[in-house]
Amino acid sequence: MGDWLLRYRAILQMLAGAFLISFSAIFVRLADVAPTCSGFYRVFFGFLFLLVIAIFKKDLTKPRPLQIILIAFCGLTFALDLFFWHESIIYIGPGLATLLGNFQVFLLAATAIFFFGEKARPRFLASLPIAILGLFLIVGLDWQRLSNTYKTGVYFGLLTALCYTVYLLSLKKIQIEGSRSPVFSLMLVSLFCAFFLGLKMTLTGDSFHIPNLKSLLSLLCLGFFCQTIGWMLIAGALSKIQTSLIGLMLLLQPSLSFFWDVLFFSRPTSFVNWIGVFLTLAAIYMGLTGKAPRGSSPS
Repeated sequence: MGDWLLRYRAILQMLAGAFLISFSAIFVRLADVAPTCSGFYRVFFGFLFLLVIAIFKKDLTKPRPLQIILIAFCGLTFALDLFFWHESIIYIGPGLATLLGNFQVFLLAATAIFFFGEKARPRFLASLPIAILGLFLIVGLDWQRLSNTYKTGVYFGLLTALCYTVYLLSLKKIQIEGSRSPVFSLMLVSLFCAFFLGLKMTLTGDSFHIPNLKSLLSLLCLGFFCQTIGWMLIAGALSKIQTSLIGLMLLLQPSLSFFWDVLFFSRPTSFVNWIGVFLTLAAIYMGLTGKAPRGSSPS
């Protein structure tokens, strides 16, 4: 049992992180503020929590100039990921926007295979379309809501997937090159992301106002459980897991978000939705199990 836990510790850690960030939609809904505003406070409060942890752990160091550039780039890509996702929702609704954003699973797999030389098992390749089909059945699509400019929303959705992919790859590179815990680097990533989102809000005249105590507590929970603890777990596991598997494992987030929506907000569901949950979870299990090819590495 101990050997099994040691072998699969990084996988369990990644799945635990996906579990925590799946609550982000709940906290955003309870916060009752504009999407970009919730995104800003998510990373800003996350930065503050991570700063406290870094001080407590004596994990504050002076990064090298090249590290700062990579961290700033990582923060920018996460900010763009949030921005493009929110924009795509305006045009095509949250269902299709979520589906397109999670096309990162294909982009990460392709990057791992063609650029990092990871060997793809047929079982893993088969799991990818099954996972996306499951997600399609979960989110559902209201085609009547699509406007004449829905192509713009589709483009924004695909840009979300691209930015999310680059963000994960950048964060993984930061962790591989770093010699300390992920707290300090994730703290700086959150700070840069907050800066870019805050700059966008300032330029477009978006409000930073937090309307009441319930909103404040919800945003604090969003920053602590999702941005701090959730992404600490994910960041700490990134360097130990094959790149091709990362995107597949993170599909646990939208699946669980659907479940929490049903549990806490009585979201109307159908048998097809639950088939989608089953297919996505089965695809994740399918992609993670089975004998790994010889010579493969975490990359």
